[in-house]
Amino acid sequence: MQLLRPLLRKSSLNWIVVVAALAIVAPRAASAEALLLIEADSGKVLQADNATMPWYPASLSKLMTAYVTLKAVKEGRITLDTLFTVSPVAASQSPSKMGFRPGTQLTVDNALKMMLVKSANDMAVVLAEGVGGSIDGFSVMMNQAAQQLGMTQTSYVNPNGLPADGQITSARDLAILARAIIHDLPEYEYFVHIPSIRYGRKVTQNFNKLIGRYPGADGFKTGFICASGYNLVGSATRDGRRLIAVVLGASSGTMRAVRAAQLLDRGFSSNTLSWLQPSLGTVDKLVPIDASPPNLHDEMCGGKHKQPASDEDEATVAGNAGSSSTGETGATFFAAGLQPPMTKPADLMAAAPAPSEPIPVYTGPTKTGAALIATMAVDSERQAVRPKGKKTRIAAKKPDAATDAKTGAKTDAKPDAKPVRHANAKPDAVPAAATDKPAKPAKPKAAAKTPAKPATKPAPKNTSDAAGKPAG
Repeated sequence: MQLLRPLLRKSSLNWIVVVAALAIVAPRAASAEALLLIEADSGKVLQADNATMPWYPASLSKLMTAYVTLKAVKEGRITLDTLFTVSPVAASQSPSKMGFRPGTQLTVDNALKMMLVKSANDMAVVLAEGVGGSIDGFSVMMNQAAQQLGMTQTSYVNPNGLPADGQITSARDLAILARAIIHDLPEYEYFVHIPSIRYGRKVTQNFNKLIGRYPGADGFKTGFICASGYNLVGSATRDGRRLIAVVLGASSGTMRAVRAAQLLDRGFSSNTLSWLQPSLGTVDKLVPIDASPPNLHDEMCGGKHKQPASDEDEATVAGNAGSSSTGETGATFFAAGLQPPMTKPADLMAAAPAPSEPIPVYTGPTKTGAALIATMAVDSERQAVRPKGKKTRIAAKKPDAATDAKTGAKTDAKPDAKPVRHANAKPDAVPAAATDKPAKPAKPKAAAKTPAKPATKPAPKNTSDAAGKPAG
């Protein structure tokens, strides 16, 4: 700064330029986040904070699952039309998932789309077992690919990123992987920027909120587990210049997108002041930190924080809805390929995504035309039937729970409800029970009601048994 002072005395405007440039390249304060911004073509690092700190990748692991799978397609070992089968192991994975039953078949193409847009954990296992024979076999392939790419801080033990001690990466390694997808698989890169998919009647938007909101956004993937926080690898292109942003450990699904948008904004706006930026070298030259990954479980899911079931972050989406004017402005400028004037990243991420036609996904072999329309109709029918089945099962189990409650520890709570039902169900039986002698003349009535009496009392047992059989 002392060297620059004499050169800048003539113009206060120059001072403003330098201060702005230094603000762009100034490192952020240390926090429980890792941030990295690089140029996709050159690998040049534009900003790096905790970029080589080991981190749990969560569903960002699926980027490597996609890379290994698509390399197998490119090398001719499988095709996008190859059918893989959902195994019991795949079906047992935690959400997010498609929820197909074991034995269901679907193409590599559809499994990839479901995995990358919905972040479906079951589809990651389907691909892993189909390509590598097993989760362990595929993990070996993932680790071999990481080694070849120079991802020295990464190790995999599963294809979907569900919590596991050996599942580790860093912002540095994820940026290297993103560059490899761009450069090694350009013909398949469209998989990482699909705005939405439609399965039957259900449409799922990409969890990467940059897509359809941030001007020029064109990839990649999100991830979340309690230990890692909310993660995102995103990219955008303007004027032929593509940047890759990595955010690890953000506080919510929206915040990871806001952080990435802030990084991208700085990168695009700093291009004209590149001569003032200190050189941070290239991404592969960043020096790894020898440490254990931070565990953010308590901050993300402990105490009053409700643990999210998946990477969907629905609560955050709902909490940020309602900025209609900003959404319209953002969509208009997005369609024109321009940055909305004075629009903050937080406002962009709160807006609705730009309209797009969902990509259809389905089970079974590859279909087109009328066959595809028929398959989508069948899938829609299945989705319409499923909720009824669930309600029936719940209704069947309720008497079972009531029967258990009668004989169990919760007798105090349930008997109050049951006697009321009996009293209302048989009003004639109450006066008959109150007077012994008049009961004889009233016997015809009682006899008429007798079928109702046994039906009422044994009913819980019969219903319980009936409920028990389907459950078994």
